[in-house]
Amino acid sequence: MKHYYSFENLDVWKVSKQLVIQIYTLIEKFPKVERYALCDQLRRACVSVPSNIAEGSGRTSLKEKVHFISIAYSSLMEVYCQLQIAEELQYIQKDSLQEIYDLIYKNSLLMTKYREYLMKQSEE
Repeated sequence: MKHYYSFENLDVWKVSKQLVIQIYTLIEKFPKVERYALCDQLRRACVSVPSNIAEGSGRTSLKEKVHFISIAYSSLMEVYCQLQIAEELQYIQKDSLQEIYDLIYKNSLLMTKYREYLMKQSEE
């Protein structure tokens, strides 16, 4: 598949997109009572991660790019928090979350490195 935009080549965006797919699959198992509460919040937060990375890549100033990576990181932490809540409510088992927790961790490291890279670019 041909990539038309620079963000499509970023590992941080690719991993974020993977996370969205996994979260959407996971929340199908949540109780129906959560359909319009925790499920919606999780969907919005997880979709916000790759969306903000993509939006930031379209900005011209490095300061704006860094800002959108920061927003994406905040949304990633929101997803992590919500998954912990879902686990404590016993909507999902810890063992089924480990792969997603690993992906969140990998994504957080990639975002931190990407943010540092952008910050160095702004110093030059």
